[in-house]
Amino acid sequence: MDASTEFSKLAAGHPVLWLNPSLAQQAGPSDLTSDDMLAAQSRLQRFAPLLTRLFPELQASGGSIESPLVETPRLQRALGIGPERGRLWIKADHSLPIAGSIKARGGFHEVLEFAEKLASEHGLLKAGGSYAQLAEAPARELFGRYEVAVGSTGNLGLSIGVMASALGFRATVHMSSDAKEWKKERLRNRGVRVVEHAGDYEQAVAAGRRQAEQDTYIYFVDDERSLSLLLGYSAAAPRLQEQLAAANIAVDAKHPLFVYLPCGVGGAPGGIAFGLKQLFGPHVHCFFAEPTQSPCFMLHMMDGPGAARSVYDIGLSNRTEADGLAVPRASELSAALMEPLLSGVYTVEDAELFRHLYLAQREEDIRIEPSAAAGLSGPGMLCNDQQGQAYLARHGLLDLMPQATHIAWTTGGLFVPEEEYRRFHERGASLAA
Repeated sequence: MDASTEFSKLAAGHPVLWLNPSLAQQAGPSDLTSDDMLAAQSRLQRFAPLLTRLFPELQASGGSIESPLVETPRLQRALGIGPERGRLWIKADHSLPIAGSIKARGGFHEVLEFAEKLASEHGLLKAGGSYAQLAEAPARELFGRYEVAVGSTGNLGLSIGVMASALGFRATVHMSSDAKEWKKERLRNRGVRVVEHAGDYEQAVAAGRRQAEQDTYIYFVDDERSLSLLLGYSAAAPRLQEQLAAANIAVDAKHPLFVYLPCGVGGAPGGIAFGLKQLFGPHVHCFFAEPTQSPCFMLHMMDGPGAARSVYDIGLSNRTEADGLAVPRASELSAALMEPLLSGVYTVEDAELFRHLYLAQREEDIRIEPSAAAGLSGPGMLCNDQQGQAYLARHGLLDLMPQATHIAWTTGGLFVPEEEYRRFHERGASLAA
């Protein structure tokens, strides 16, 4: 498919698979290395005693924020992916504790990094001391002088708001009009101030950023520009490597790994893809998944650096039930990092999201929100689409597919209210029928 045909399909709101012409077999020099990923992982480990103290639900894991890797053979059959295509697994970040979404990784990391910086500057972290002391009065008095703010459609706001509030910061979440009401209420119940904006995600972020620029005691978590967020997400990669090893899953020249990541602004999937490429190099193939009306990352990658068009500029609405993916313009930071690393991006219609949400529950009893279902279209798109077949042929992967591992990364759903989920499920069931 030539570039003009791809763009025409994209602008018409049709599903399309775009392959990255800049994908490199081996990434060139970068300001970021695996050391940065491991530093983020170490920071989360240092804070484990504190997290165990703040959140009883983390006691069983010793303060580790982790989700299971689950093989899904029944769902694989329901999706029409035969065993000759490999095996399908789900990385179940929809079940991450406390925040209930993939955003727990990056969001928690950035708030903890800010807390660590403040505590170090004020002499509250003694050599060899436990970070659990940051739950005590001196640290809480210090943190209480500061406000942590973020702009969000929902899940990042939950992550930032819950962690900041638990540490004693004043927490504010600027939420766009497409944010779910239950997410706003969950934040308010945690003592977080919610500021609602009539515009979309991009406008909520801009409003929060402007406010923070006027007050040195406001720390703004900038989803579009934050390196700390991105590296926090990358810390998922070493843990996945451990889980793959525990399941006796090889990733090498004869055993390719394909990972499908739902994408909004691009920070979370970008961080994870960066981490995976550090560990597995050319043997892992990362694809981002976006709604047909909000394909900001694909548009940015098609345009190249410096263009920065939004989905509105090409006539799309940015309206989707996948609220976490309703983003009009991609992160420049993530897009630049992904230029040599990302295999491709594909788009999915909302109807497909609901159908796959229903199948995930019916076949594997996995409850996710619509945005988290975006990754489930990936294996079929790769294995059955003409573009996907061309990718496999170009990289010498066609004969290796029986030994392939596919991982669909689910991103949210743990705290979706029962009534809301029932609506999702009923819509998916009617579409599946």
